[in-house]
Amino acid sequence: MNIYLLNGPNLNRLGMREPDVYGRTTLGTLEKGLISFAGSLGIQLTAKQSNHEGDIIDWIHEAGEKADGIIINPAAFTHYSYAIRDAIASVDIPAVEVHISNVHKRESFRHVSVTAAVCEGQITGFGTDGYRLALHYFKGGDTDVQT
Repeated sequence: MNIYLLNGPNLNRLGMREPDVYGRTTLGTLEKGLISFAGSLGIQLTAKQSNHEGDIIDWIHEAGEKADGIIINPAAFTHYSYAIRDAIASVDIPAVEVHISNVHKRESFRHVSVTAAVCEGQITGFGTDGYRLALHYFKGGDTDVQT
C-alpha cells in the first residue's frame, strides 16, 4: 500500500511557527517518524510539502495514478481552495484531511473546510498523532496511536 502525505503552506515552519499551537516537532522529524510508523504498518509513505497550491494539485493528480490514498493537511488552503477540493474529487482514491490544531476552537474563518466534503473524514485537534490515526484508517486497523 502506498499513501501520499501532502502538507500545505507554512507546515515547513513546524517547530518554529506558533509552537504553543503546533508543537515543537519539525516537519522533517515528523515525516521521518511517520515514514517509520507507516512502514511498521506495511505502508509506503511518500511525504511532500509545498507552499504553492499548484504543487499540491499536481501531487494529488500524481497520487491518483500512483497511490492508494492521500493524507492531506491543506493548511490555510483548507478554507478557500476550491482548486484543491476539485483535485481531490477528481481522483479515484480516498483522502483523509488532517489538522494538527483543533480548527473549531480557533478563529471563525478556520471553522469552514471546503476540502472536507470530498475526503473520507477529517481528523483535527490531536496534534501530530492525527497523521498516525489517518494511517490506521488506511490500514483498516484500530486507532491505538501508541502502536
